[in-house]
Amino acid sequence: MVEPTLLARPRPPATQPPLDWTTLADAFETACLLRCMPPPAIPGQRHGGQQPGFPATIEFNREEAARRTRQLLDRLDIPARHELAVGGLRRRYELHRLYVPGERRLAYTAMMENGWRRGRRELLGGPVPGASTARRQWRTRLAAAAWRAALLAGGRHVRRHILGVRITDRELAAVLVRGAALLDVPALLRPGTGCYLVSVAHGPDRDRILRHASEVAGQRPVA
Repeated sequence: MVEPTLLARPRPPATQPPLDWTTLADAFETACLLRCMPPPAIPGQRHGGQQPGFPATIEFNREEAARRTRQLLDRLDIPARHELAVGGLRRRYELHRLYVPGERRLAYTAMMENGWRRGRRELLGGPVPGASTARRQWRTRLAAAAWRAALLAGGRHVRRHILGVRITDRELAAVLVRGAALLDVPALLRPGTGCYLVSVAHGPDRDRILRHASEVAGQRPVA
């Protein structure tokens, strides 16, 4: 059962420039990708399951997530350098780092915060009476973008009876639950040790989530 506080109506954001729907979708998906990653460990500081911000150095352990993030940042006119580090002895692993240059970090942070807040508000704010067809369609696309990000960058938890993702950020977990509902799929949220597990049932529910998550990506291929 979803904790009521997770789905509470978000607080009004500070005044920020408006985003068109296409830019909002790109910024929101990028923010979701970043929030999939655990916050950096800082001695003596706890974040209570919430991200402290959007770091200028972004790390992924999956190439697909790094490439998708770089593609989205490029569309948002935010350059990022992609570097690969390989480590391990008996078990090799890859770490993909994206660096946002110093002169673009203010614009990058503002875009991520704007995209996250507005996208989150669209999904968690509930239906708007008299909302246009375009707005209803874009809310569905935002829901698909959140799930695409989670499936790319989150910790996949696949079992015979479910498709799940492990997320350390509780707000993103709530977004995934509400996003699944907008895609006509019931999702479960279970707190775990240091993370939240968001899952959908195997079968039609899983297939619907995967279809929505791949449709938009198919329209905009990953470079």
